[in-house]
Amino acid sequence: MSLPVTLEPRAARDAVPRTRRFAARAAVAAAFQLRRCRPQRLRGLLELVSRGARPATSAEAMEAREAVVAVSVHCAGQGCLERSIATFLLCRLSGRVPEWRTGVRLEPFRAHAWVAVGGVPVGEHEEVATYAVTMGVR
Repeated sequence: MSLPVTLEPRAARDAVPRTRRFAARAAVAAAFQLRRCRPQRLRGLLELVSRGARPATSAEAMEAREAVVAVSVHCAGQGCLERSIATFLLCRLSGRVPEWRTGVRLEPFRAHAWVAVGGVPVGEHEEVATYAVTMGVR
């Protein structure tokens, strides 16, 4: 069985302010480095980064996600791990953090990473609700 590979809708370059684009690029660069960490270490680092931050709102998390997708084609495509880490980090730059989660689905097998607010995935397809959460940072 093949999976359709499509890019997420991306905001126009001018839709994201220049300073936000710079911060989003920095978050994406950091995410590409952090993705190499072992899962437990990655979770520990994200927990460390989230200390002292207030919970993000859905709008803040969605704005960060859109900025990340606007500056990175990889994050707009199949780079869910990088997208979720970069979104988390970009939100943290403003003093807030969403929930970061990874999960799996068995029929058919798929793994995914996303951010959520109040347990509700931000900017994801409805099928993410069927994933069993395997790891998360609140």
